[in-house]
Amino acid sequence: MAKSTYGTGCFLLFNTGDAPVLPRNRMLTTPAYRINGRTTYATEGSIFVAGAAVKWLRDGLGLFSDTAETATLAMQVPDSHGVYMVPAFVGLGAPHWEPNARGLICGLTLDPTGAHLARAALESVAFQTLDLVTAMAGDGACPAATIRVDGGMSANDWFCQFLADTVDAPVQRPTQLETTALGAAFPAGLATGVWTDLRSVACTWASGNVFLPAMADARRAELVAGWSTALRRTRTT
Repeated sequence: MAKSTYGTGCFLLFNTGDAPVLPRNRMLTTPAYRINGRTTYATEGSIFVAGAAVKWLRDGLGLFSDTAETATLAMQVPDSHGVYMVPAFVGLGAPHWEPNARGLICGLTLDPTGAHLARAALESVAFQTLDLVTAMAGDGACPAATIRVDGGMSANDWFCQFLADTVDAPVQRPTQLETTALGAAFPAGLATGVWTDLRSVACTWASGNVFLPAMADARRAELVAGWSTALRRTRTT
């Protein structure tokens, strides 16, 4: 099972069970949780900038007044008009780990508008997630049947659909978007008897919208190739 949290940055965790997976593609191995002396491990990938890119467009460039407007802006244009944003404002996280990389917007002509930039920012988060998923697959993780999302950015329907299209897997959004905070409360509840076991904890989870991949393979490959080109221009090594 995989979960991806979208806030200022992005953190994708893939549950690997009782055995830690030694990463070969610059991901992280971490204890997911320990209950009754039994440790469950996860592979983790960290993206430094996700929602912070949207915040920069709002506060730094003044393209819109509310981050929720990005979904409407993204739908106003059929595509990003070849514009790619690599939001390496504070370097690149997993799987690249390049602290000296810096942000890049490429593919600009006189035609793109603020709507294209907003769309490129949202797309960049999906592309970075794909980089994490690809690296995890390289470490031997089986493809997640579904990626569960949470965090403020996951409230954006357009982003969730593009994410499903990009990673080519269903994206499942819960009714409770702050599941990271909720996850911190679950072990305390288990220890104090609010819940009796993990099964009872799991029963508290409720699915909201499910976004199914609908993009043609050729189109996905074209977009990912453009992202790879932009990423190479950003990287310092």
